[in-house]
Amino acid sequence: MRAIKYLAVHCTATQPSATVSSIQKYWKQNLGWKNPGYHFIIKADGEIVNLLPIEQVSNGVAGYNSQIINISYIGGIDAAGKPKDTRTDAQKQSLLKILKELKKQFPTAKIQGHRDFPNVKKACPSFDAKKEYSAL
Repeated sequence: MRAIKYLAVHCTATQPSATVSSIQKYWKQNLGWKNPGYHFIIKADGEIVNLLPIEQVSNGVAGYNSQIINISYIGGIDAAGKPKDTRTDAQKQSLLKILKELKKQFPTAKIQGHRDFPNVKKACPSFDAKKEYSAL
């Protein structure tokens, strides 16, 4: 198993109505990625979709992916494309659930947002994940 140091929280930086398949298509066709950007993605209805086994490396945070499990919710921008916390109550519940499960498995892993990594110039996940999940 990989040495997991971080549980990284992301948003897809899409409208909340985006589909998992459209996001996967973007990664492959536009970015040329072989592996997905996240291990888990959470749909607006709260459904958690596992995109990649946690033993494998996803493409969430450049330079850190070998030590991260990446979790994202679909959304994160407003109609004008500006950063906004668009999480539904169901997404908030599912995010909390998966982070609790992963924290049990990796008790020393730090939970933080994509924006909390060094040299990241993004608002992702459009809320303060470090603060919100500090009690876990």
